[in-house]
Amino acid sequence: MITWALLFAFGCFGLGLLFNLWRITTGPDTADRILALDTMVINIIALLILYGIWRGTAVYYEASMLIAMVGFVSTVAYCRFVLRGDIIE
Repeated sequence: MITWALLFAFGCFGLGLLFNLWRITTGPDTADRILALDTMVINIIALLILYGIWRGTAVYYEASMLIAMVGFVSTVAYCRFVLRGDIIE
């Protein structure tokens, strides 16, 4: 039963990644593209955690934490670049 739930979740998050990729390519402005990139990071984190559950190992949880930290910092840096034109003051 858990296998079917994991496969369904993999499909849903994979479809979400495709929708985010579509928003990045056809976004009307920069804010939509930043939001789509941040949502892609969240979907990748969810896929890593699901894969860790499927494989039964904790390594993927640690990898998802690293990606979460890098994704947060990159989103903040990109927003600061768009707003101010400079990342480091």
